[in-house]
Amino acid sequence: MPELRKDPIVGRWVIISTERGKRPSDFAPAVKSKEPKSCPFCPGNESMTPPEIFSLRNNSSGANSPGWEMRVISNKYPALKIEGDLNREGEGIYDRMNGIGAHEVVIETPDHQLDLVDLPVEQAKQVFLAYKSRMIDLKKDIRFKYLLAFKNQGEAAGASLEHAHSQLIATPVVPIRVQSELEGSERYFTYKERCIFCDIIRQEVSSGKRVVYETDGFIAIEPFAPRFPFETWILPKSHESDYSKLSDSMALDLAGIVKITLAKLRVALADPPYNYVVHTDAFSNSGKEYYHWHMEVIPKLTKIAGFEWGSGFYINPVAPEDAALYLREITVS
Repeated sequence: MPELRKDPIVGRWVIISTERGKRPSDFAPAVKSKEPKSCPFCPGNESMTPPEIFSLRNNSSGANSPGWEMRVISNKYPALKIEGDLNREGEGIYDRMNGIGAHEVVIETPDHQLDLVDLPVEQAKQVFLAYKSRMIDLKKDIRFKYLLAFKNQGEAAGASLEHAHSQLIATPVVPIRVQSELEGSERYFTYKERCIFCDIIRQEVSSGKRVVYETDGFIAIEPFAPRFPFETWILPKSHESDYSKLSDSMALDLAGIVKITLAKLRVALADPPYNYVVHTDAFSNSGKEYYHWHMEVIPKLTKIAGFEWGSGFYINPVAPEDAALYLREITVS
């Protein structure tokens, strides 16, 4: 029988539709798009991108030239622009401001054929440290209230280029989904004087039913009320609200569990397109006891249709307990 489940953080209800139950093999494999002959993210094509903001280089090569291991550049087609003033104003009951922000691209590897999951763990670590470095820098701009790090992998997940990359967008307001988490976490803390994410970790470790993988510092779980099949959360076991406090050792541990999680999803779901996002504290809230930064990994397996848009409910055809069991049983190197 279908089941309604309530997300304990934001209060959102989802439908676990066992009547529509699917096995991993029922989801269609991703269709790879054809890459243009000249990829702007490949070494030798640095002139095709905006100048680099930050890079890691393994030799004495100069900026904006080959010889890099990772580059951070401004997005050539930014969602928000960094130049200008916000100029907040009202128009009757409506509010608006200029589209001010920062939009950057992290080119994760010079090798066009490799994805993040394929990188050596030390190299993958540098990607997550780049998020930290850019977050610390962008926090200095008083116009910005939040930075979202995210990855679109595959055309169906929104990637316009196949070359491995992720993105960073700094915004002058806190995104509504993050604000809902902050408010829900604060309500829980006010009532119980504990972080809800820490409580979730303790309960999931105790039951084990939705645990996918654990390391010393992190845990990967299928959340109790997932919006999407095989939605997976990765959380630090020790409480921390601010991603920018990530240490080098924790970044290495994070890279390891992200690689293993993505490898399990690749095997289970025939290399699906996916998105991941890093949810951290708002810039003005850093250090709050009630919030806990985390990653959400969402394979692109189902489509949002009229009922979801109209009701706010999500219909998930795979129970998280079944997804976790399947992923736990997959061995990856």
